[in-house]
Amino acid sequence: MVLTLSAVLVLGTLVMFLIRYAGLRVWHAILCTLFGFYLATSAAAPFVREAVATVLRFLS
Repeated sequence: MVLTLSAVLVLGTLVMFLIRYAGLRVWHAILCTLFGFYLATSAAAPFVREAVATVLRFLS
């Protein structure tokens, strides 16, 4: 849970930075957020979760 919360905070900060300084439109961010919610409820969610965990283990 701590890792998930940290990832959400980091990615949320990145999105806010991109909206403010890189010209990311708000509707692009909303669309990506909705895609993330639908992806989390799909059959691909365990594979995505495992891939992120593997990358994080490799980096640490």
